[in-house]
Amino acid sequence: MKLTKHAHACVSLEKDGTRLVVDPGTFTPDAAEAVAQADAVLITHEHFDHFDAQVVAAALEARPGLHVYGTAAVAAALGSHDGRVHVVAAGDTFRVGSVTVGVHGHLHARIHPDIPCPDNVGYLLDDGAVHHPGDAYCVPDAPVRTLLLPTSGPWTKLGEAADYVRAVKPERVVEIHELMLSELGRQSTARLLGEAGLTGIPVEHLEPGATVQV
Repeated sequence: MKLTKHAHACVSLEKDGTRLVVDPGTFTPDAAEAVAQADAVLITHEHFDHFDAQVVAAALEARPGLHVYGTAAVAAALGSHDGRVHVVAAGDTFRVGSVTVGVHGHLHARIHPDIPCPDNVGYLLDDGAVHHPGDAYCVPDAPVRTLLLPTSGPWTKLGEAADYVRAVKPERVVEIHELMLSELGRQSTARLLGEAGLTGIPVEHLEPGATVQV
């Protein structure tokens, strides 16, 4: 499977001609282009940095073959579009072309008691090849080869991120959700969480547009 990093939390994944996009949000400048090439869009939750509702809605109108998967709040924002918008929750599994998808997790990580926690689901793709957790430290009940690790945002905490990596025990860690970090902050975070730090696994940083095999 080929993974392409986009800005912030968005990634594209391609296998055997099937292309998925996860979390094309408003912090991702090429979200519309990524969605235009996708067979399906997977949304972890409704926050704007993960879900550009206008971009996804326009793509659904323009492309009758496009399917979108997300929480009930995501589906409510988009409408049914002839059944092509699917509500998913923890425990669900589905297939898009050659890629299997398992759904894990329930809620967004807590930012503050005064701020509600929306539903948040993580996606485990291709039988454990890649896990995108959205905005939560959800541990799938299945092996994970590549973990996409959020490293910045009002809900993140480095100690919890380290414990999350230790609990998941992935073979590989790729940084996402890093847009709020300066270069110095990103390097510091990678050192603390990485191979010589708390997890023993290198934290890989990919520039937007970079592609790797996972």
